[in-house]
Amino acid sequence: MERSLMKGNEALAEAAMRAGCQCFFGYPITPQTEISAYLAKKMAANGGLFLQAESEVAAINMVLGAASTGVRVMTSSSSPGISLKSEGISYIAGSDLPCVIINVQRGGPGLGGIQPSQADYWQATKGLGHGDFHVLVYAPASVQEMVDVVVKAFDKADEYRMPAMILADGILGQMMEPVTFPEIEAKNGNKPWAADGHKNKREHNIINSLYLQPDVLEKSVVDRYEKYKKIEETEADAESYLCEDAEIVVCAFGATARVAKSAVNQAREKGIKVGLFRPKTVWPFPAKQLQEASKNAKTLLSVEMSMGQMIDDIKLAINCSKPVEFFGRTGGVIPKPTEILDEIVRLGGAK
Repeated sequence: MERSLMKGNEALAEAAMRAGCQCFFGYPITPQTEISAYLAKKMAANGGLFLQAESEVAAINMVLGAASTGVRVMTSSSSPGISLKSEGISYIAGSDLPCVIINVQRGGPGLGGIQPSQADYWQATKGLGHGDFHVLVYAPASVQEMVDVVVKAFDKADEYRMPAMILADGILGQMMEPVTFPEIEAKNGNKPWAADGHKNKREHNIINSLYLQPDVLEKSVVDRYEKYKKIEETEADAESYLCEDAEIVVCAFGATARVAKSAVNQAREKGIKVGLFRPKTVWPFPAKQLQEASKNAKTLLSVEMSMGQMIDDIKLAINCSKPVEFFGRTGGVIPKPTEILDEIVRLGGAK
């Protein structure tokens, strides 16, 4: 295995090509532009297609078209750009098409700023577009995990015929870390549903999200939710750290979880029984894993780069059986380990 020092955005782009990404459509926006820049240089040499669209709206509709032919396709953007793509994402979900969407989050709302944020959690997990649908949402916490998860995202998008999102942030996109690229066997596989030319060898496939008969549309949505139920049971993933005896469980995802882990270690040195629970998937949210991790806890603390968007999922996961506190910074401000430690001490008291 080769090991390289790479910026997160560029490592993610390289991993996408190795995972068999054949088409990329995007539009530049900070802090994810390096993904597009890297693929603009490399895609053609790897037999793929890179195209900078005239807008985010155009890019996501190009994704819809390419996905309908069965090729592996990806787009990337940052917060306001994802908002512009939301209608197209709903069309893709309604057409049961696989694709990978990258969101390297920045502060908001509106144009906000270009600094890191996690304030798109609600958008990714609750309201990514109109209608009844979900997308798989992965929340990596390191450059290496971004590499690993992009491969998984393509595979799971194909397996379940649905979009998968990698919910990163400006920290992960811009930081440099050593990364290893494993040998990846691209799994494009046979896709009998694809509209890729049938030449009288199969039925004529039609890719569509329009159902004029209410009962037909209802059945398609209900069937889709049966698939989501299976995904919730099998694909939820999380990391538990020092939770076995924890009286306080800190919940954090993505880059914030790395900051929180430092605070947890410092709190342990003070004699406070505290652990860290890190969702690796935020949809599906790892509810069963959190129940297990917090079984001995008296209090949970959600730490986020937002105003507390994950709190409701934490409360629902534990059936509101224990108090859930919150500490967060927003607008592009990154929480400090000392700030999180102060919250832990306030909740648990130093011994």
